[in-house]
Amino acid sequence: MSRAMQSEYMHWAKFKAPVRYSLTGSEVPHVRMDTLPWAIADLDLDGASHPRYRPLVEAIARRADVPPEQVVTADGTSMANMLAMAALIKPGDEVLVEHPAYEPLLAAVSFLGARIARFERRSEDGFRLDPGAVDAALTDDTRLVVLTNLHNPSGSIASEDQLATVGALARARGARVLVDEVYLDAATPRPRSAVHLGPEFVTTNSLTKVYGLSGLRCGWVLAEPVLAERIWRLNDLFVVNRAHADERLACIAFAHLGEVLGDSPALLRRNREAFNRFLASRDDLESTPAIHGLTAFPRWTGGDTKRLDARLHERYDTAVVPGHWFELPEHFRIGFGEPAEDFAEGLSRLGAALDDLK
Repeated sequence: MSRAMQSEYMHWAKFKAPVRYSLTGSEVPHVRMDTLPWAIADLDLDGASHPRYRPLVEAIARRADVPPEQVVTADGTSMANMLAMAALIKPGDEVLVEHPAYEPLLAAVSFLGARIARFERRSEDGFRLDPGAVDAALTDDTRLVVLTNLHNPSGSIASEDQLATVGALARARGARVLVDEVYLDAATPRPRSAVHLGPEFVTTNSLTKVYGLSGLRCGWVLAEPVLAERIWRLNDLFVVNRAHADERLACIAFAHLGEVLGDSPALLRRNREAFNRFLASRDDLESTPAIHGLTAFPRWTGGDTKRLDARLHERYDTAVVPGHWFELPEHFRIGFGEPAEDFAEGLSRLGAALDDLK
C-alpha cells in the first residue's frame, strides 16, 4: 500500500478558483486581533523561544476544564491530529476511520503507514455516530478509532452516551479513540470535550474554525498525562517550539474569548435557519435540518455534485464543496460562516443553479 505524501483536498481548498459568493468555507469570519485591548509590549518580542509555554497551556486547560498536564499545544488542529496519531500508531497498525471523512485525516493515517479500515455514518440516519457500526468494524488489530465531533462534513453531533459506548468498545480491544473537536464549540450549549470520558480518549481542537483565528495556528491535544508527555516529545521532533508571538496572541485571545466570539453564534444560527428554509423549499435536496455547527452535507438527487459546482462557477460566481472530497459524490458541503447577506445571496444562486440542472 502506497503512503499518502500530501493532502489533495487541502491543496484544492487553498488554490481553488475564487468566487464572489463562496459557500465552501468552514469557519466564521476572521477576527481582527487589533480590536482587542493589547499593546505591542504584550507580545514579549525578545526573540526567545519558550518551550511548553505555561501561560498558554494553562489557558487551554482552563477552557477545557482539565489539568495542564493533559494539554499539548500544536500548530492548529491538523498538526494536533498528526502529533496524536504519530504517538498512537505505527506502520502496519489498523486504524478505524469514519466514512464519510475529512480527507486530511485519512491522508495523515496513510502517511504514517497504518492500514485504514472504515465504519459508516449513514446519510439516511443524518450521519449520526452509531456505536453498533463501530463495534461491527472493530477487530483485535484495531489500535485507533478516528472520528470528528461535530462531524465533518455533516455537522452531526455525537452524544456523550454514544461516545462513551465507542470508548468502551475501543478499550475492550486495547485501542484508543481520537476525536477531532475543532467544530465542537459551535454546538449550543457547548459540550465538554470527550477527553473527560476516559483515558482511552484523545481530543484535538484549536482557535481556528469557531473563533475566526486561523492565522494564529493555536491548536492543542488533550490526553492522559503519560500520553501527553509522549506527544510533547514528538512535538520536539516535528516543530521544536511554537512561534512565541503567536503564543502571546493566543493568550490574549483566551483572555477575551467572549469578544473574539462576538456575534458569530448568532450569525451561525441565522444562517442555519436560512439553510433549513432553503432545504424545505427544494425537492431535489435531501438532508436533516442543520441544528449545530458550521457545515451541512445535503444529497442532490441530480447526481455527481462536481456538475453542480461547475455550473455555480460558470454562471453564478458561487461555489460549494463537491462531495467527492468526502467520498460521497452525490452530496456537497455548504458552510454557514459567511456574512448573512452574502450567505442569503449564495443560497439564491445555488437555487438557480439547481433549477438549471433539473
